[in-house]
Amino acid sequence: MMRGLIAFAALFVAVLAKETFEGHQVLRIVPKNELQLALLKNQEEIVEFELDVWMGVTGVSYPVDVRVPPHTLESFKSYLDSHDLEYSTMIEDVQAVLDMEREQMKSAARLVQPRNTDSFDYANYHTLSEIYSFQDMLVAENPNLVSKIVIGQSYEGRPLNVLKFSTGGSNRPAIWIDTGIHSREWVTQASGLWFAKKIVTDYGKDSALTAILNNMDIFLEIATNPDGYYFTHTSNRMWRKTRKPNPGNSCYGVDPNRNWDAGFGLPGASSNPCSETYHGPSAHSESEVKSIVDFVKSHGNIKTFISIHSYSQMLLYPYGYTTTPVKDQAELHALAQKAITDLASLYGTRYRYGSIINVIYQASGSTVDWTYEQGIKYSYTFELRDTGSYGFLLPAKQIIPTAEETWLALMALMDHTYKNPY
Repeated sequence: MMRGLIAFAALFVAVLAKETFEGHQVLRIVPKNELQLALLKNQEEIVEFELDVWMGVTGVSYPVDVRVPPHTLESFKSYLDSHDLEYSTMIEDVQAVLDMEREQMKSAARLVQPRNTDSFDYANYHTLSEIYSFQDMLVAENPNLVSKIVIGQSYEGRPLNVLKFSTGGSNRPAIWIDTGIHSREWVTQASGLWFAKKIVTDYGKDSALTAILNNMDIFLEIATNPDGYYFTHTSNRMWRKTRKPNPGNSCYGVDPNRNWDAGFGLPGASSNPCSETYHGPSAHSESEVKSIVDFVKSHGNIKTFISIHSYSQMLLYPYGYTTTPVKDQAELHALAQKAITDLASLYGTRYRYGSIINVIYQASGSTVDWTYEQGIKYSYTFELRDTGSYGFLLPAKQIIPTAEETWLALMALMDHTYKNPY
């Protein structure tokens, strides 16, 4: 009886602690000139309006999406009006969208729990424990192709699981794919689950994938930021960073995509622990990042590194921290064009492509800048669907179409790597 009361009390506290976003709106702002661009860039670091930047400043005529809490909404709209900044309301009430998302997850959870990966529900979002369970089922079903390696632990002690797809051999050239490094980007982890199943399904049937796996290994980390992902389910759906406390500050977490030792701490990341782009106290300070760093260095033969984010529909290559082009720019650009052309062939989804700093904005300390500087030529970042109707709250019905089209682009990158050894 007492145990039941304690469990109920814990559940009650968890429900009470869950952050709500009632009355929060997501506004889309389109800067018309360099002055307006500078004003918006400035707002990204100012805490006055308590903005959560969903899609940052990229250039004149390119939209900027921000979530605004209700208590600053009118004053922020007045600020925009006073500077003649055009805006529209992208999401009228964030909580209403979250409620729909949660109801869908509840409905899916009421169904019979999957006994194998064939009956797993790829068309819905899943909790961290469900992702871990899926990984174990996939390994148990495909022992000759899939194994699970634990490359480290998160700050809160969760395993950093990586699925290894291999047909044998030692230290073969390899491809790395990670999803969910920013925890709120749920379509990425969901796509990672679909990719894992696609690999085991297509091996032996699809000649291109079979040739790749007969000669190379594929490593897939689905829950790259497990503490953050768990937190998005239990406390704050909009959480982006890691969950490590920052000494002397009440704000938690580091942006794990600004924590790498490539232009670390330069413009394009924040030194403010409360910022969504806080780079952390030092490069590789986050165990979630350091574990990948150690793995890449110890493996020594990774040829392609793909980090998958959402949203805005882009395929990007280095650099993010400098305007200096990478030496392989021509090849990386042509390959990105091929990949997004293949992606668009399925549902017509349009992607922008190019170097990070030219297509989005300056971003220092990012994953693929570091991997490129480690000699991994084919280093790419995806930004999956959409371009702003739902942002981070992409409806579950878009998970499979997103994964399907992205897979075509992944195959283009992997096939090119296999056929162009270096």
